[in-house]
Amino acid sequence: TISTITDKVLDGMAEWQGRPLDPVYPVVFIDCIHVKIRDGQVANRPIYIALAVTVDGNRDILGLWAGDGGEGAKYWQQVLTEIKNRGVADVLMLVCDGLKGLPESVGNVWPQTIVQTCVVHLIRASMRFVSYGDRKAVAAAVKPIYTASSEEDALAALEAFRDGPWGSKYPSAVRSFQAAWDRFTPFLAFPPALRRVIYTTNAIES
Repeated sequence: TISTITDKVLDGMAEWQGRPLDPVYPVVFIDCIHVKIRDGQVANRPIYIALAVTVDGNRDILGLWAGDGGEGAKYWQQVLTEIKNRGVADVLMLVCDGLKGLPESVGNVWPQTIVQTCVVHLIRASMRFVSYGDRKAVAAAVKPIYTASSEEDALAALEAFRDGPWGSKYPSAVRSFQAAWDRFTPFLAFPPALRRVIYTTNAIES
């Protein structure tokens, strides 16, 4: 029964996946989620998702792509190139996780696009080497960095964290923010109402 139903919607799916897109999107979120797919046997497969905010302020899923392996910047460049070939001439800001090489892949497709690292992913990365018992306190200590009113205030908060007890104990958390700084700070130029829209890719996970 499931096979019969899916056979009937395949044409519609293909038409939706290849439909023309808007020429400009203010914000595009990209992320990869892993879901169980039966292909002979059930296995976890990465599904690449691009979710846009239109100029009218609506959300639009630009496409879904099933990958074969882990998440990679090279595969993302193929996805973004396909999106461009479907009519997207420009993306003002693209929000993504901290995947290595991804900002360069975005730049190859849309050279002027601002790449914003997902703040939630960055916080998770900074907590990777923090012991479980300290995570709540460290999370509170880094909060002034990403809630700062400006990039200058965020830098001052990072320096205060670095020089404090938690930064001394967990220098890897400091390095996580330092390494991502240029991709982390763009959202700080916007007012709080807009920051809530662009600071994370969690809408995709939802």
